[in-house]
Amino acid sequence: MKQKFLYDDLRGWLDQARKLGEVKDVEKASWQEDIGMATELLHASDPAPAALFDKIPGYPKGHRVLVNFFGAKRMNMTLGFPTDLSRVELSNAFLKAFQESKPIPYKVVEKGPVTENVKMGKDINVLSFPTPFWHENDGGRYIGTGSYDITQDPDEGWVNLGTYRVMVHDKKTVAFYISPGKHGRVHRDKYFKSGKPMPLAIVVGGDPLLYLMACNEVPYGISEYDFAGGLRGKPYQVIKGKVTGLPIPANAEIVFEGFVDPKKKRKEGPFGEWTGYYASDVREEPFLDVKAVYHRNDPIILGCPPNRPPDEIARYRAVMRSALLRQQMEAAGIVGIKSVWAHEVGSSRLLLAIAINQRYGGHATQVGHVASQCHVGAYLGKYVIVVDDDIDVSNLDELMWAMVTRSDPATSIDIIHNTWSTALDPRIHPDDKHKGKLVNSRAIIDATRPYDWRDQFPLVNMPSPARARKAREKYGYLLKGFGSK
Repeated sequence: MKQKFLYDDLRGWLDQARKLGEVKDVEKASWQEDIGMATELLHASDPAPAALFDKIPGYPKGHRVLVNFFGAKRMNMTLGFPTDLSRVELSNAFLKAFQESKPIPYKVVEKGPVTENVKMGKDINVLSFPTPFWHENDGGRYIGTGSYDITQDPDEGWVNLGTYRVMVHDKKTVAFYISPGKHGRVHRDKYFKSGKPMPLAIVVGGDPLLYLMACNEVPYGISEYDFAGGLRGKPYQVIKGKVTGLPIPANAEIVFEGFVDPKKKRKEGPFGEWTGYYASDVREEPFLDVKAVYHRNDPIILGCPPNRPPDEIARYRAVMRSALLRQQMEAAGIVGIKSVWAHEVGSSRLLLAIAINQRYGGHATQVGHVASQCHVGAYLGKYVIVVDDDIDVSNLDELMWAMVTRSDPATSIDIIHNTWSTALDPRIHPDDKHKGKLVNSRAIIDATRPYDWRDQFPLVNMPSPARARKAREKYGYLLKGFGSK
């Protein structure tokens, strides 16, 4: 199944989403409360439309905020696939396209829509954009939620795009938090170790596909620009930043460019994070000293704030992370995988499920351990559940039924200690966080029929696929109008 992208940037995406009937326009909502409040409501309701906020009090008409972009039919459109694919089918189709595409390096151009307005010196004003106050207990306004940071390795030269939260301090200063181990943090640590400021550009509103690639675990040393270009079949056009020389998307909505001084820090946080908690508190963090602001006429902020999962972030990460997890497991030599799902309720990290066709004794144990420790699955995981191939791993009810009926608490659970976590983990003790001890444990749950007596396991009380299909065809009308949110 070949991908077909009907958009090139955020505005093109918005046009396509409107054609699907999945965009609601909202006027005069306040940045102080209304936009964040409405976003939480949309995230908790699936399916729900995207919302475009305009005429925000205190800001010019046309300075807009778009939220809830990934959901319903538009999530398939965003990834370039037909809208009738299920979540697992979409994830598998994306994986196939990702594996078959070849990275295409970005292309430098002289100008683009993002250069319609370039402001430097005394004209810089980050507060001129209608940044919402997303959650009622946040420590400030976070302009960077649907954003990505552009950094370059000072030794190896490769460019990374990573999604890290960005808090507004004042007209010329924004703070950002990067968890240890992330590629942007690796770059930052290299600059800071040498005592040099790090060049940085932050894209606030851009091509949704490029944003999604920046959200995921692309291999070290290869730019997300190249992978996204490979999926599109053409190079991304970038301009060279006037201050840092970093490659900036030519069709982005808003970009901040400047330097991060290793000797300067300001308080950042708290922020309601993707685990559903204010888990990282307030800390001194480096900040971007903004030296240039680029933006299109009538700029759009892409807002993707985390809320208690399952939310929008969980939805798009589940589709893509499930695909990348399967890829890494198969690359490690795992066979017999039917399907993989990084569950939304765990924001696609805390609960991983893998369905397999068992090939040998110990197969399920091998699958669970590899899933928990390959790069995609290693960061702040908690539980991995391995089930037989008759289970729909994306269906939480089916997954839990398999776990409670096919596993034995005393013999089916392995625990791994001292695994990679983060300050965002609410279960790490505050004293350990202050000491930088950011590790947790993993539970690997074998919820498959025991291999050595699987043929004697009780028969499942479910209709055959043919009987279930016949029931839907003959009596599906009884369900019409029921079960929708």
